Amino acid sequence: MKKEIVILSAGAVLFAAALLVPASFALPRFILFLLAFCISGAEVITGAVKGIMRGNIFNENTLMVTAAIGAFCIGEYAEAVFVVLFYRVGELFEDYAVTRSRRSISEVMNICPEYANRIEDGVVCRRDPEDVEIGDILLVGPGERVPLDGVVIDGSSFADTSALTGESVPRRVDAGDEILSGCINKNAALKIRVTKTFEDSTVSRILELVESASARKSTAERFITKFAKYYTPVVLVCALLLAVVPPLVLEGALFADYIYRALSFLVVSCPCALVISVPLAFFGGIGAAAKKGILIKGGNYLEVLSKTDTAVFDKTGTLTKGTFAVRQIHTEGMSEEELLFLAAHAESASLHPIAQSIREAYGREIDTSRIGTSEETAGYGIRTAVDGRTVLAGNAKLMAQIGLSCPVYGDGTHVYIAADGVYVGCIRIADVLKADAASGIASLKKAGIRETYMLTGDNRHTAESTAAEVGIDRVKSELLPDEKVAELEKILSSASGTTIYAGDGINDAPVLALADVGIAMGALGSDAAIEAADIVIMTDEIGKIETAIRTAKKTMGIAKQNIVFSVLIKVGILVLCSLNIVGMDIAVFGDVGVMVLAVLNSFRVLRN
Repeated sequence: MKKEIVILSAGAVLFAAALLVPASFALPRFILFLLAFCISGAEVITGAVKGIMRGNIFNENTLMVTAAIGAFCIGEYAEAVFVVLFYRVGELFEDYAVTRSRRSISEVMNICPEYANRIEDGVVCRRDPEDVEIGDILLVGPGERVPLDGVVIDGSSFADTSALTGESVPRRVDAGDEILSGCINKNAALKIRVTKTFEDSTVSRILELVESASARKSTAERFITKFAKYYTPVVLVCALLLAVVPPLVLEGALFADYIYRALSFLVVSCPCALVISVPLAFFGGIGAAAKKGILIKGGNYLEVLSKTDTAVFDKTGTLTKGTFAVRQIHTEGMSEEELLFLAAHAESASLHPIAQSIREAYGREIDTSRIGTSEETAGYGIRTAVDGRTVLAGNAKLMAQIGLSCPVYGDGTHVYIAADGVYVGCIRIADVLKADAASGIASLKKAGIRETYMLTGDNRHTAESTAAEVGIDRVKSELLPDEKVAELEKILSSASGTTIYAGDGINDAPVLALADVGIAMGALGSDAAIEAADIVIMTDEIGKIETAIRTAKKTMGIAKQNIVFSVLIKVGILVLCSLNIVGMDIAVFGDVGVMVLAVLNSFRVLRN
């Protein structure tokens, strides 16, 4: 971008210098104009040549170059430079938005492990994951990312699988359990027997899914390119006919006169109003959205977004905050405060997020002197002594061991409490909904979204409950990344308009790349999701998606207004010029006036 700005600045300086040179110094003035043209129009000239070589003759670059050469032929040097210089300025705005769209996704997919700790003859050796073979034994310490898929053969810990499945609760893994590459070991060291090579591992599959999904994404063509396909050949043919036909059929008509008119026709035909105002409308739409915390990575996504009729959402971190809190407390024979006291002290030594949420709800310091010996049973819960009472805190299976049955209170995770063999209550832990989740979905439906879906790795009960609470129409739960891709492909094939997908996790990167428009929740979202997405909501507000759609529709409306207005006026000026009713100076002045009005119209989008 800096190089392009320097080149255009140099061209503009030479152009200004040429205008200041008196007309009597014809040769120096011509040389300055020619240098300004060659410097400013280098990209346009090479674009036209490449287009012709590839068979794409009728593109906007061809029209620009033809018109500029025509202007030089009839002595309108300033007009020739003006055409290419301002065209490149308009292109610069468009290029700026596009080149920032995304870097290589694979470079930011931070789930890819950098090393594997392989146990070789009792010694731990750091190896490249690609060098590890099936059957090798790996040691994964607390806080480390699991490098390859495998089975735990020794150790017990919690695995954070949110990067892969979107499951918000860390999953306990014990000897004999499968563990996937890309998840994070939270608590204790694990020994893992490798079951898949790096090429076949979950991490590699996700990387491959992102890359292939990006390749299948259909990108909307720019308005100017579409317009040039029809406008350019029509203008060139009309100019040719104007130069040749009248001298052949009209008595007294001179070839020299009509060739001059044809060249004037080409000069006036350059769609400056379009090449500046239309990209500026898109750029203005991007700027208006950015002021509201919505980063749109290119004008083409505005066009696609304006046609959206289907919205698909992830759950954890998108519709919910991804944090746990005590949502309900149900007691039997004691107060809520007493139940929280027993639960918080029973869970005082646990590092699990659910235990932490219970302690946060208790809100006071834990008195360890009141806690006796504790015994934790993997997959069930904990048995301890609090003030001399035997307290059990865990799931329904733990209660069943002592012959107690437990009611189910809604979705989420339930921690059941028993004291001295008597059931005393239940604490329901659930992910917290974002404040604007329900209102954001409602605003989307008012904006014309026909269908809303949720694709999540969370369990069915939690997913369905969340969907009902926020107003999502259809739910698919317990999905791995490749299953999410398959489900989204089905949705894309059935949607009549375009489909957006909103997510925040690394596991969302493949579907974000596959959707017509991928929207990442940027404040808490992963780098991979942000890079794979086309739009980033920096405030994490669901309601901003409706704002983005409204901005896209307004931008497209203004762009279409500019196109219709510019084309109609342009056609009128061309007719008057070809009939020699107006001269070159009046025609160019009228053309510039249209450009100014179109540009001013483009600025309206900034007031959105």
